Amino acid sequence: MKGVESIEIEVVRLPHGRDLQLPDYATASAAGADLLAAIDQDIELGPLERKIVPTGISIALPAGFEAQVRPRSGLAAKHGVTVANAPGTIDADYRGEVGVILINLGKEPFRIERGMRIAQMVVARHARAVWREVPALDETARGAGGFGSTGVVAGSSKRA
Repeated sequence: MKGVESIEIEVVRLPHGRDLQLPDYATASAAGADLLAAIDQDIELGPLERKIVPTGISIALPAGFEAQVRPRSGLAAKHGVTVANAPGTIDADYRGEVGVILINLGKEPFRIERGMRIAQMVVARHARAVWREVPALDETARGAGGFGSTGVVAGSSKRA
């Protein structure tokens, strides 16, 4: 795709993911590739229950990259099913199976079936910080204003 950086990532399809599609992008401009449930039996995820769902793949990311496992908006909006540690981070030196920690925040049980799109994976560059201790930080207009300090109405600093 024009203007979009591509990166080749090695992937191993594990035996229990043998017949499933590799991560793929639903549209040409999608940032996240869909991850599929590589399960042999359906999983029922009860309200407030969480489970690690296998994807049937292992990946090798190049140094300087991470993969972020994120929720699928449709599952979250329609069923309350999301990724518990969103975004989950897959480091470049991890070689195990990609697993998705799903949690059901809905009021009804949710059934996960083999091959269901359960999450999306975004591959991103990252920097490694070099920490430099200083006696004080520079001043900004926001300062130490934290959670909710910029308000909920655009152009306003009113607190909710």
